[in-house]
Amino acid sequence: MTALKPLRPSSKVLPEHARGHNRSLVLQILYREGTRSRADIARETGLTRVTVSALVAELIADGLVVELGQREEARPGKPATLLDLDRSAFVIVGLDLSDHSLFTGALLDLDGTIIARAEIELAGSTGDEAVAKVVALARELVDRATAPVLGIGVGSPGIVDLDGVVLSAPNLGWQGVELRRVLSDTFGVAALVANDANAAVLAEHSFGGAHSDAMLITIGHGVGAGLLVGGTPLFGSRFAAGEIGHVVVGTDGGAVCACGKQGCLETWLSIPNLIARLEGADARERDVALREAGERLGIALAPVVGALDLSEIILSGPPELLDGPLSAATLETLRRRTMAEFHGSLALRMTALGQDIVLRGAAVMVLSGQLGVS
Repeated sequence: MTALKPLRPSSKVLPEHARGHNRSLVLQILYREGTRSRADIARETGLTRVTVSALVAELIADGLVVELGQREEARPGKPATLLDLDRSAFVIVGLDLSDHSLFTGALLDLDGTIIARAEIELAGSTGDEAVAKVVALARELVDRATAPVLGIGVGSPGIVDLDGVVLSAPNLGWQGVELRRVLSDTFGVAALVANDANAAVLAEHSFGGAHSDAMLITIGHGVGAGLLVGGTPLFGSRFAAGEIGHVVVGTDGGAVCACGKQGCLETWLSIPNLIARLEGADARERDVALREAGERLGIALAPVVGALDLSEIILSGPPELLDGPLSAATLETLRRRTMAEFHGSLALRMTALGQDIVLRGAAVMVLSGQLGVS
């Protein structure tokens, strides 16, 4: 399967790759741990003090690191000077294109906190018209930025390759759309584009406490998944890892899917289909319908859990539909269909990041791509 480098640097590397990696290593310590002295950083990274001092000087000159003053110490000798990442030095533009009716965007700081929002109605736009709306949304946010823009991150529906080309997004009428290049050329900053579920799992890893081995299921107009194994995102040989919505679950038929097959996971689990199935249902019928949808999700996920030895499944979508009978039935089905001695402790939970998960994942893409931190 196609994979990128691990999201977080954690050790020294070969000399030919050392400078960029070690720069990210210093930034990662400050980003995650907060204020440190040069000596602290050398001790925690294993780098020499001379190397750390040179890197810190470079990062200060680049406006990424600031000196905060001297540490108060009772020990004799000159107190150490404390450093931190300058978290106000840059902003990030994040775009979420996953909703069927509108594109949403935000300005985020380096900690992934949203500081401004914008949206644009899709109104049925497809093809070049939809691309123009992405550019217009990004332009509004870039114009509102009060600090230099570190980069633009985009979570898009469909299959997206590692060059930021949307290979296929049928709902938007996109085939081979070079969205990363369009945004980078238009705004003169780095742009990164990924599938929305892949962006979402990055947000969980950085801001939601996800384990290094996790699968995040996005349930909305369609059904998708983002995968992390060993802290590394997995994309697949054709960039379609996690495209589980059109996997047929069960052998008992089911509703006809938009793709033409019967019984695809989306026919059981997408929010429009769930709402239609629950319309007019009493409490007992509602419980039965939600549990059946959860069982189908468990059937689809059990082979993945078994093959990859995942420790955690995270659901992202409307909690009023997913949190309760549906998630309980999913977990029960997973435990019935996998080896209890290895997967009995599998955790399944709702994301705590809510509707902003893709926007915050887009910010992680920029932080990882530009600074090597997450």
